[in-house]
Amino acid sequence: MPNIVIIGSGPAGVSAALYAVRAGMDTTVLTKGPGALDRAEKIENYYGFAEPVSGAELERRSIANAKRLGVQFVTAEAVGLTYTDKLTVETLDENYPADAVILATGASRAVPRIPGLTGLEGHGVSYCAACDAFFYRGKDVAVLGSGEYALHEVQALLPVAKSVSLLTNGAALTAQFPPEVNVYPQKVDAILGEQVVTGVQLSGGGEVALSGVFVALGVAGSTALARKIGAEVDGSRIVVDDRMQTAVPGLYAAGDCTGGLLQVAKAVYEGAQAGMEAAKALRKG
Repeated sequence: MPNIVIIGSGPAGVSAALYAVRAGMDTTVLTKGPGALDRAEKIENYYGFAEPVSGAELERRSIANAKRLGVQFVTAEAVGLTYTDKLTVETLDENYPADAVILATGASRAVPRIPGLTGLEGHGVSYCAACDAFFYRGKDVAVLGSGEYALHEVQALLPVAKSVSLLTNGAALTAQFPPEVNVYPQKVDAILGEQVVTGVQLSGGGEVALSGVFVALGVAGSTALARKIGAEVDGSRIVVDDRMQTAVPGLYAAGDCTGGLLQVAKAVYEGAQAGMEAAKALRKG
């Protein structure tokens, strides 16, 4: 039986797994555990739910359904991707040869070690402006970052928030931000608040009152693996065709790592496409 290895257990990875296993493929998902979806406090713009659902609950249900259909989930971190006679995903413990590989690790969100940050996730600390901007209408918010990803989040927040500030945390700007954005170049010493975010403490003693902090650091997690094997990338985006296949035969990518809209619905669609196309190609081969 042909086998497909999927790297990542978020919406794109699980969706790919569902379509691959239903097409008769031996399907394995390599996961490091909960990802960005797990940190979403509530989701109310996804089909099929009469009431908002937490990201953690949506993730739990999706994985349970995939396991029910026979998908194998292995807790392991992919550290390399090679090709000799076939594709092989390398982890610290063992290697996983595959007839096809689907990269679906999402966009890696770097989380700096700032006191109060992780404790207030879902309570004023967010990792997705497109997902959560609605909840901060008319409020003062800030984006933690200094590059193009931070700019993307700023642009999503400006139409709805009262004000948007940029916290570079001491990093140099690598993108051009709109003039209405207040830029704070200092290090961030702490995220303030007990139950919800109330502001940030800056190096040197200054404080900024805020209702929300959007973390926008990092590069696409799958991009490094794609580069290792020679797939085409464009910045932090993996380049794919209309079948979600990269320039490397048998290697597909889906979800946030392909760029575009960072939403669950888009990731699920691309995962389904990648899973179906990979299975179709293996049946022909």
